[in-house]
Amino acid sequence: MARILVAECKQEVATFNPVPGRYADFAVDRGDALFAAHRGKPTEVGGALAVFDARGGLDLVPTYGARGVTSGGTVPRADWERIAGEFVGALAVAAADGPVAGVYVALHGAMAAEGEPDPEGFLLQEARRVLGERVPLVVSLDLHGVLTARMLRHADATVCYHTYPHVDFFRTGQRAARLLLRRLDGAPPPATARVFVPALVRGDELITATGRFGAVVREAQAVEAAPGGWSAGVLIGNPFTDVPDLGTNALVVADDPDLAAREAARLADRFWAERDHLRAHLTPLPEAVRIAAETHAAGRGTVVLTDAADATSSGASGDSLEVLRALAEVGYRGRVLAPLVDPGAVRAAFAAGVGGTVATTVGGALDPIRFTPVPVVARVRLLSDGRFTNESHGTEWFAGETAVLEVDPTSVGGLAATLVATSRPVSLYDRSLFLAHGQDPARFDAVVVKSPHCQPRFFADWAAAVVNVDAPGATSADLLSLGHTRCPRPIFPLDPGAPFVPSPEVFRRPADDGNGC
Repeated sequence: MARILVAECKQEVATFNPVPGRYADFAVDRGDALFAAHRGKPTEVGGALAVFDARGGLDLVPTYGARGVTSGGTVPRADWERIAGEFVGALAVAAADGPVAGVYVALHGAMAAEGEPDPEGFLLQEARRVLGERVPLVVSLDLHGVLTARMLRHADATVCYHTYPHVDFFRTGQRAARLLLRRLDGAPPPATARVFVPALVRGDELITATGRFGAVVREAQAVEAAPGGWSAGVLIGNPFTDVPDLGTNALVVADDPDLAAREAARLADRFWAERDHLRAHLTPLPEAVRIAAETHAAGRGTVVLTDAADATSSGASGDSLEVLRALAEVGYRGRVLAPLVDPGAVRAAFAAGVGGTVATTVGGALDPIRFTPVPVVARVRLLSDGRFTNESHGTEWFAGETAVLEVDPTSVGGLAATLVATSRPVSLYDRSLFLAHGQDPARFDAVVVKSPHCQPRFFADWAAAVVNVDAPGATSADLLSLGHTRCPRPIFPLDPGAPFVPSPEVFRRPADDGNGC
């Protein structure tokens, strides 16, 4: 039976977030626990396992998985070295147990560590060191991944998500598994071409179901499905991961290197032509709260105030209350729901107990340079251990000890706010944190959503309005406000006159010698 090793290491980093991403912020699975965490779940590894299981006749070997519980700041050197050592060590142990026919690795692509700006490239390089040069290895990436030459040199084939918001985790894993089986069935290593595009992009036009970027992705999907195609996509990178390889990349994997290079250049040109449209349109904070107040006064329903500048799923700290502060300043009188990361406020709530009253500060606990704490008096409505199942893909999330605080309006200029305060950041691209703690967003007049985009069914399909707010934060879509120092320059939109001439790079692995590892 062909032995296939499966491994995972996923984290998206915002280097502008001052809070480091520690080892404790990863869910680590060793051996069988890796498959238990994913089999039957709509994740990349879950999708790959579904394909491998359907094929049969394979010896699937779970090695190691480390998944950030949410995005975060740069991983400190010691924490990164521990993760890398465990990842590579697990592969080495599995390789020592018998010949390896192939390897599937699920990565994110936008991780950053102290002293290592390309963690994924390092992991793949080290995987090659212990597995050998000729074992087929296929990688899956988030389309926000920062693609590097080192990553491509060590992978037989690479696939990336095709959707944003991301709804194709499972399908991406399936695509990766099929490519690995294609290699195991005797297909020679394909050629991988990438074209670097000097562009950082955000905004609604990146929504693949409706935006201009979606048309580019559909062209990539056509390339992937055509004769000789293996994989194609456009990785737009994560503009908050300020590293030397940051940018956009058109990627094509195909039998023929000339075809791969030609199509990658065409996709890159197509993307570059759309760059001016791929910028976020933000509403100034004073105007956003005015819209919320007018909507409430007219009784038109819930307004979603999207504070993507503090999006924990993009790597921000999650401790901003700038939107609530602005609502209080204009005398907003609706009921407001907001998430918040504030370990100190949570500790005070646990000390008071359910039904108790706390006088504390909220906000500004983690990023005090950007955010100022707000003094409040609040009633403790609910306490929890912060463990819940998310509605996006059914896995468990862990927010640490969590408190629902009902703020006394007299303490914040008359604003009636309910805060779901967590000890640790969790992703906020759906309603899971709110619903798991008894708070239905549809029952509030205004809801602060800390994610740049959510699936429409979560908010947009029923809200009276969705307003993209221009607020401060480590993941602001106003990219010129962040202060990039390490990414390539010139680059759009930081340098409006940035030039672009497509220059394909082609990579190809040596053929398998048939002996395994």
